[in-house]
Amino acid sequence: MNESDFKQLLKEKTACINDLIYGYLPEETGYFKKISEAVNYSVRAGGKRLRPMLILESYRLCGGSREEEEKRTAPFMAAMEFIHTYSLVHDDLPAMDNDLLRRGLPTTHAKFGEDFGILAGDALLNLAYEIMAEAVCKSEDDTAAKAMKVIAKKAGISGMVGGQCLDVELTGKPMSEEQLDFIFKLKTGALIEAAFMSGAILAGADSEKTEALGQAGFLTGMAFQIRDDILDMTGTEEEIGKPVNSDEKNNKTTYVTLYGLERAEDDVRNFSEKAENMIRATGDNEFLVELIRSMVSRKK
Repeated sequence: MNESDFKQLLKEKTACINDLIYGYLPEETGYFKKISEAVNYSVRAGGKRLRPMLILESYRLCGGSREEEEKRTAPFMAAMEFIHTYSLVHDDLPAMDNDLLRRGLPTTHAKFGEDFGILAGDALLNLAYEIMAEAVCKSEDDTAAKAMKVIAKKAGISGMVGGQCLDVELTGKPMSEEQLDFIFKLKTGALIEAAFMSGAILAGADSEKTEALGQAGFLTGMAFQIRDDILDMTGTEEEIGKPVNSDEKNNKTTYVTLYGLERAEDDVRNFSEKAENMIRATGDNEFLVELIRSMVSRKK
């Protein structure tokens, strides 16, 4: 697949995912109007929609039924994006990273106030579970329940939240290699792992294939976060759509400050190549391979 074809296909798939997830957003009416506006603003502010896309492409990689594809994957794609968005909304809060710009726009709390920034994140997380629970209730087998269990675990204390907690706790303090790896694996990698694994589960893949894709997700998440650290140091605000040197401002140890820029670039390449090999060993989905390459070589 050449670069031009991939970019066009990526654009089309992103537009389709936007249409899908927007269909799950709340109406901006009545006494819920302001919180609905804050929720919808947070989601509609943009984004690459990588995590829901990974669910869909992993489902296809594992030979999931095309006839049942939308019914099986759509709720989990929307839920995954809402969980990811809630995490960003809360990350930007004054008590966390205190950022006023994301994706080139004011952050949710900057636009609606800190109180509604907190509530918008709460609402998005709960909306995600509402959507998944409804899918479980409608499912004729246990795949939806298993997918929900994976996503819930990877988003919680033993996943993303656990990584965020250690990240916050160690802000401004020395950090060991083990601690940084723990943060990367959970804070960023957990949801990417969950996307790969839930897509496989929804397709009916066995536990061996699901775990293998989870490992591919872990490697992809590591490479993705290292790239994020590199961009924070080398990018511009215009390129990445948010303040640069945010990690330095918050006295955070990053992969770059711990290992150096050259090692960071090498590890991005090594981790992503291993992930690609694991995906190719599982099945045939050239778009998914190209998607991983784009994730870890991005400029914003």
